Amino acid sequence: MSKSVTVDEAITRGHRMVNYPVVLIMVGTFSICFYLGVKEILSWWIFPVGFLLAFSLAWLYWSIMITRWRLWAFENVRNVHQLKKRAVQENLIWPDGSIFEKTEIRSSKSQMQLTSLEKKLDHHDSFADDLRVPNETVVYYSKSKLYTEIAVCVCLVASGIYFLIDGTHIFVSIMSLLGLYGIYDGYKKIVNTKPQIVVNNDGIGTIDTAFFEWADIENEEIKISGSGNNTRFYLTYDYPGGSERLQIENFTLNHREINKLLIVYRGRNTMRMGRN
Repeated sequence: MSKSVTVDEAITRGHRMVNYPVVLIMVGTFSICFYLGVKEILSWWIFPVGFLLAFSLAWLYWSIMITRWRLWAFENVRNVHQLKKRAVQENLIWPDGSIFEKTEIRSSKSQMQLTSLEKKLDHHDSFADDLRVPNETVVYYSKSKLYTEIAVCVCLVASGIYFLIDGTHIFVSIMSLLGLYGIYDGYKKIVNTKPQIVVNNDGIGTIDTAFFEWADIENEEIKISGSGNNTRFYLTYDYPGGSERLQIENFTLNHREINKLLIVYRGRNTMRMGRN
């Protein structure tokens, strides 16, 4: 191994190697079957069969390729605890003990290699400070992202008006209401100039939670729920007497950048406390 691969690089390669092809296989397979059914080249049964075939082929691909990614990632990434945690968060692998984890296809040789590489989990991750990260970072709502979101909602309302003129009343009412709510919600966030997250070498605070020092914080991480267009990202952590769960889309930093800040600032604080 000539150089260590970062966790971000490994996760990005995992998406390119595993998740993106899985989506293409599912969409491509079902689209072909749908076309054959619509053109009446095959009978109606092709629709349910196409769905099952698309799902089965995609799962088979995932089951084979995720093992190859695991082998490469665990061999080349130094901080394997972060790697494994992020891989679960970003839907690359399933949590340990999950029934779906057992569907990974591994040869006896691959299993032996993984067992050997996972011994790296017996050791703590090493911390390497990133001097590009300042002593404090303040995160706000991103106006550029919100303007884009509002533009989409305006198009949704405009489409609704078109369908209203065309006589499609039920459809237009749903589209218009969703669009109007999106415009209202986006405007509220644009005029909100308060810091949403303040994180530094001493601790972290959010718009909803007071500032706490790292010594009082546990289990800080970015959690991901949903998939596709419904994916949501949350900053979560426990503090004395409660816990935080802040949705972090449309911020000036994305979920990966915020996750990196958590690691860097926690690491700096740990090193500083260790010297005292």
